[in-house]
Amino acid sequence: MNVFALFQTRVSDALASLFPAIAEDVLERIVVEPPRDAAHGDLSTNAAMVVAKPLGQKPRDVATALATYFADDADVLSAEVAGPGFLNLRLSNGIWHRALRSIAEQGDAFGKADIGKNERVNVEYVSANPTGPMHVGHTRGAVFGDALASLLAYAGFDVTREYYLNDAGSQIDTLARSTLLRYREALGEAIEIPPGLYPGDYLIPVGEALATEFGDSLKDKPEAEVLPLVKERVLAAMLELIKADLAKLNIHHDVFFSERTLHGQGKEIENTLAWLREQGMVYQGRLEPPKGKTPEDWEDREQTLFRATDWGDDVDRALVKSDGSYTYFAADIAYHRDKYLRGFKHMINVLGADHSGYVKRLQAAVKAVSKGEAEIDVRICQLVRLMRNGEPFKMSKRSGEMVTLADVVDEVGKDAVRFMLLYRRNDAAMDFDFAAVKEQTRDNPVFYVQYAHARTWSVFRKVASEMPELEISAGALASADISLLDSEADLELIRAAAQWPRIVASAAVAHEPHRIAFYLYELAAAFHGFWAKGNQDVALRFVNADQTKLTIARLVLVDAVQQVLANGLGLLGVSAPDELS
Repeated sequence: MNVFALFQTRVSDALASLFPAIAEDVLERIVVEPPRDAAHGDLSTNAAMVVAKPLGQKPRDVATALATYFADDADVLSAEVAGPGFLNLRLSNGIWHRALRSIAEQGDAFGKADIGKNERVNVEYVSANPTGPMHVGHTRGAVFGDALASLLAYAGFDVTREYYLNDAGSQIDTLARSTLLRYREALGEAIEIPPGLYPGDYLIPVGEALATEFGDSLKDKPEAEVLPLVKERVLAAMLELIKADLAKLNIHHDVFFSERTLHGQGKEIENTLAWLREQGMVYQGRLEPPKGKTPEDWEDREQTLFRATDWGDDVDRALVKSDGSYTYFAADIAYHRDKYLRGFKHMINVLGADHSGYVKRLQAAVKAVSKGEAEIDVRICQLVRLMRNGEPFKMSKRSGEMVTLADVVDEVGKDAVRFMLLYRRNDAAMDFDFAAVKEQTRDNPVFYVQYAHARTWSVFRKVASEMPELEISAGALASADISLLDSEADLELIRAAAQWPRIVASAAVAHEPHRIAFYLYELAAAFHGFWAKGNQDVALRFVNADQTKLTIARLVLVDAVQQVLANGLGLLGVSAPDELS
């Protein structure tokens, strides 16, 4: 039961009844949410201000009409007009009790929505170059993309999780040459890795595998003959390494899309450029130099350009380099056209902070290849700075000095990594403090939320220990008299748990999984707060041997909080322990 969605429907129905001429698309802009100040009631809506202008009326007059309408609603104790035209509603205890009951009835499904209507959405995330293990710079985008994909699936979308393998650039030649050196090393040669090659030890096993498979037969062959074979072996090894690293965070993709397939036999880039020409979206022309400077990669020449400005970009974009090879953006267009042809009209790309300049060009590309039918949301994940002894780590694949994803997970655990990287907006830079994520205090959000979940289990263990004759089965809880939960403390905690479906819906629509993490912390705080009140007031204790009926009713509430915390942690890919050591 989603109380907020229920009343959004009731408000829309009220407006349709009071003002029959109102358009349905206007009603869709109505919002029902908790007021900023809980003293103003349980719900607040902007409905009057949304519809006033189309109706040609004053917002407060519309709000007053709504308030009069809701005076006859048995679930509404009061309806008050506030400010320029907000309507604040205070609800009866009964509707909150029904919401509480629905949590137990729906269990794991409580909060799941059908917003997506099973529409297909492609979430592309991580997509790091396959030139080594995942480093911490990839971790935030990996966690964010995975949580967003889970959130959208939870909200009713048909989600495909995709990884774009950048396996066609010059960095792959560099990787293969680096591997050839490790191959020679495995044969017993003393090697020196020159600047510009990858020196990481992770290539040693690949070199050893080549030596085992081919002996010394590759040693004296021309590089041009050997390099393609080595590329195949090392790319396969790097992909397995990447998959293993991501698995440490329980991240698994449905599709690994190879960039090489765009250049290879299918000639997808060529086909895409031919299609663009047929549509009049490509022309021969010159680009203006960027204002204030002339970048090294800009050439004053006539070239093949994509009419990106026709689709919302700031400038038209080059598709072919002076040497005749395709630009990275040409491959991007072909790739996103491939997504569209695979049936995806909703696309989400999760990119790193260094790709913020790609947003408009990708949006233009998707609009063009779909002729406006598809959309893409590009989510940028800002940098994470790891702190140890007050000094940030330095990361560079080429130098071999890097902090890997596996390093971080091995030190603090999957749960801390996932939750803490989601406990900030993706577009805000953050520090990841190794000491802070291990603290057992409320200042450590992942501990605080998991502790709340573990505490709910401890309540049931306490009942079993102190009131062993009390029946606390699911059937007993289902028949409990929850009308006894009428204190403000009870109702406050019920309201907090009942917000879960609204939080899921708003987070899914906004593509913001951090809202889930924020909410779980707030729910945990409400539960811990109730616990503290019970320490001061016997009447508010979860377990009271002198009040068996109230104890059973409170167990319904504890069970509901436990269920919502478990649902939320599960959605974020974080465990929900029943005990903490």
